Amino acid sequence: MESLFDTSEDERKKYAPLAERMRPKLLDDIVGQEEAVGSHSFLYQMIRQDTIPSLLLFGPPGCGKTTIASAIAKTTKCEFIKLNATFSGTKEIRETVEKAKKELDYYGKRTIVFIDEIHRFNKTQQDLLLPYIENGTFILIGATTENPYFELNRPLLSRIRVIKLKPLTKKSIVHILEKALYDKERGLGKNLYTADVEALEVMAAYASGDSRIALNLLEQTASVLPPRSRITLLEIQKVAGEQMSVYDKKGDNHYDITSAFIKSMRGSDPNAALHYLARMIEGGEKPSFISRRIMICAAEDIGLADPEALRVAVSAAQAAEMVGFPEARIILAEAVIYLSLAPKSNSAIKGISEAITTLKKQRNWSIPDYLRDAHYSGAAALGHGLTYKYPHAYGGWVEQQYLPDELKSEIFYHPVLNGKEKELSEIWLKRTKRK
Repeated sequence: MESLFDTSEDERKKYAPLAERMRPKLLDDIVGQEEAVGSHSFLYQMIRQDTIPSLLLFGPPGCGKTTIASAIAKTTKCEFIKLNATFSGTKEIRETVEKAKKELDYYGKRTIVFIDEIHRFNKTQQDLLLPYIENGTFILIGATTENPYFELNRPLLSRIRVIKLKPLTKKSIVHILEKALYDKERGLGKNLYTADVEALEVMAAYASGDSRIALNLLEQTASVLPPRSRITLLEIQKVAGEQMSVYDKKGDNHYDITSAFIKSMRGSDPNAALHYLARMIEGGEKPSFISRRIMICAAEDIGLADPEALRVAVSAAQAAEMVGFPEARIILAEAVIYLSLAPKSNSAIKGISEAITTLKKQRNWSIPDYLRDAHYSGAAALGHGLTYKYPHAYGGWVEQQYLPDELKSEIFYHPVLNGKEKELSEIWLKRTKRK
């Protein structure tokens, strides 16, 4: 029996997954990243002139990072070396440097070093790349799914241009699927399959911006059908089963969804807030993580405009922890809707932030003598508490300075005249003769 390793490169390509076979070879064939590598982009012009700088391609899985790097290599006159930071280390970096030096010294040919998952390199390995990028030994093209400003060293980031890639749109993925379905050389065209438009759109939605997932699903669906079959929604559902969640609890997507969740409640949009809540729940977040964000929002964004919001948030957190999923989703949803609909005030966070900022301007702030502790022998001799006016002796309020002398004219609390806070602050504003 003939071994796969005995076959030619062309023969081996026949065994490659559809996603690999359909990988675009030229920049002009890349779909869905026109802003980054389209004919009017900075990068496209640099590549055409063969003056490509070191780059970092940052984007979600399946958006085309490896494809772009491969197309760049084919377009330029450079040698191309591919590493994966998951499996490569210092030894491989040094070997790559030597190869790049030989190409440059002996043949006057520059080398592109493509490092996939570059965020997996540690600080020492990242630092090792710096002098060779700087002196032009090779051109680095890194690829990462993680936010580079969290994962990469600043010295490395300062020497490369970050290109942010977007998840592919449903329309772009449908286009890629159609091409794979009818391409007779690299795709499934020889089998004369057809597909319902609805089926392709469902595949694209299932992929959530990842063309590789969509192409794998197309290939798996076609593999169980005879030639000339029609691919329908029913056939796809048989293969796909329950849709996978692309929510990553440890990745950048996690922080983006959390941010969108809080901003939706702050922006008083219950529909959006419920959407992001659902994504966190389906992604496997614990009730405690979600509850903490809800409680923070209640204090930071609603505050005194509706003091009841914090009580709702705390009660929901306790109830959700006691009940657990799946029922906890109802409790959390109730709190989220309440917070979304509640009037908003940020006076609490603004007030404490301003107070802390002022506090840091010096170390030793004074305290008026009449506010100092007077519950010990000898306090009166020091003048502590002697002229203090007890508010209850004056009907609950009496004009009196409480701030240190250095800050007596400072104002940290700026009421937001919204909801309950308007009512709460009116008396105080009158007493202090403020409007």
